[in-house]
Amino acid sequence: MKGRLGREYFERLYAESGDPWDFETSEYERNKYERTLEVLGERRFHRTLEVGASIGVFTEMLAYRCDALLAVDVSERAVVAARERLSGHRHVRVERRTLPEEMPDGPFDLIVASEVLYYFTREDLIAALGAFERELARGGALLAVHWRRETRTYPLQGDEVHELLMRNTRLQNNETIIEPDYRLDLFEDPS
Repeated sequence: MKGRLGREYFERLYAESGDPWDFETSEYERNKYERTLEVLGERRFHRTLEVGASIGVFTEMLAYRCDALLAVDVSERAVVAARERLSGHRHVRVERRTLPEEMPDGPFDLIVASEVLYYFTREDLIAALGAFERELARGGALLAVHWRRETRTYPLQGDEVHELLMRNTRLQNNETIIEPDYRLDLFEDPS
């Protein structure tokens, strides 16, 4: 298994391109974002954490559903771009953090981990899941979405991430969507 992809890897990617995954223009991303928001229904969230926010394209969409939103990314370059994009949203903060080591204090009503957990090793993913569970509010939701196509670059594959989440969480899985390109799982605190 490959080691965890860290800050240096992502700083290099953002140095080469301001939008390395074409978040702003990709039809795949736009469709996935819309489906992700659909799964949340009409719920409004008091306090939300978005893990791996990148340049803030999805963050901007999610912001309209939250009273307070903390978006984090490991890359300082991505954080600067996201702050600029979200500057008109006073209820959104964007911070550079390495998770799970720098997990912010909750409680969070919603934690979104989209296209980020396959950069972790199994051990780091399980540690991150434990941190998410600790900081999740009673009745809160963890939403995980990941690319399903195989890539040799990442330590984990998307389906592998979701299988690990399913096997290692105390949260209840309330919805699973499996598309050819991505998988989405909505987990909720049963208390």
